[in-house]
Amino acid sequence: MRAAALSPGAEGAGAGDGPRTERLSRALVLLLAVAVGATVANMYYVQPLLNVIGRDLGASDTAAGLLVTCSQVGYVLGLALLVPLGDLRERSRLVSALLVGAGLALAACAAAPSYAVLAGALVVVGALSCVAQILVPLAATLAGDEERGQVVGIVMSGLLIGILGARIISGLVAAIGGWRLIFALAAGAMIALAVVLRRVLPRTPPEEPMTYADALGSVLALIADEPVLRQRMALAFFQMAGFSVLWTSVAFLLGGPPYHYAEAVIGLFGLAGVAGAMAAPVAGRLADRGRGRIALTAFLLATLAAWGLLDLGRTSLIALIAGIALLDLGIQGAQISNQTRIYALRPEARSRLTTAYMVTLFLGGVLGSLLSASVYGAAGWGATCALGAAFAAVGVAIWAVTELR
Repeated sequence: MRAAALSPGAEGAGAGDGPRTERLSRALVLLLAVAVGATVANMYYVQPLLNVIGRDLGASDTAAGLLVTCSQVGYVLGLALLVPLGDLRERSRLVSALLVGAGLALAACAAAPSYAVLAGALVVVGALSCVAQILVPLAATLAGDEERGQVVGIVMSGLLIGILGARIISGLVAAIGGWRLIFALAAGAMIALAVVLRRVLPRTPPEEPMTYADALGSVLALIADEPVLRQRMALAFFQMAGFSVLWTSVAFLLGGPPYHYAEAVIGLFGLAGVAGAMAAPVAGRLADRGRGRIALTAFLLATLAAWGLLDLGRTSLIALIAGIALLDLGIQGAQISNQTRIYALRPEARSRLTTAYMVTLFLGGVLGSLLSASVYGAAGWGATCALGAAFAAVGVAIWAVTELR
């Protein structure tokens, strides 16, 4: 199966070997997309279940909302401490080990007897789910030069579909078998993926021999040396903050007046974000054609405009759905534009570039979820939308200033 993954001569080749002309097989690209989607979904199963988990474990709305923050904090730790290993270790073995660990942590979530145990297990799930961000730069490394943006876009589509599908599946499964069942099923999926990927992924030894400490230190050096990386990190921070503002609080809006929806229906609102998944390969193709700046400008403006619709969503279901779709389109399209651009900076350091970018992105997510849970509890949906719009406006301002400078 490994021989079929790449065209002749491509196995084990890295981006540092010179221009790549080999094309990845469609089957391997799709498998990577599925794997990335399934692993990142682990962090989002909890979002439509906050109401029912809070009732079951005796937690307030604010405390239940912090479960989202727990998985995001874990993800940031994984990005900072585990993703750099992608430049230091043979990646198929590393990916399989992380997936097995994620499966065990998900099993602990399913069996959690208290809020504290669930919160701790979600931190571990988040940390080990960073394997998604080892697979994305791996896909970029294996892809030919002329298809890299498109491959990254397809794999990231899997990530986006995983995020959206997690909410949908989680709500439906909880309605059938309770909130613990989804974590048990996810645990089994991680173990299965660990076995499959260990068999089919090409062997990719590290290109730059270095110690773990040197790898961590070089992340800071990359940030200092690459102004484009710093720019895209800043954009990612505020974009993800806004994304978390929406998805941390929308379950409370939909579960209360005037909607009063159950968990299964709340989960279905993830379908409104399909536009974001559709935008990903389009953004990748635009980047391959040298139109990344124009595309990014449009995506950032779409994110800002979405918050006006979301504010109307207090009483208008149509406006709420349209706002979710537009926000996801803008945020996910911007992420593809950003990642395609930074992966071109240092091909031999893509995992470490990913660490710098994704740590910043998810720190924004942590801030957004923390503020969202507090603002919604204190001032309601209108103030929550104002918070999200402020994050989007800062992103637009950063892009305008840094591109015109």
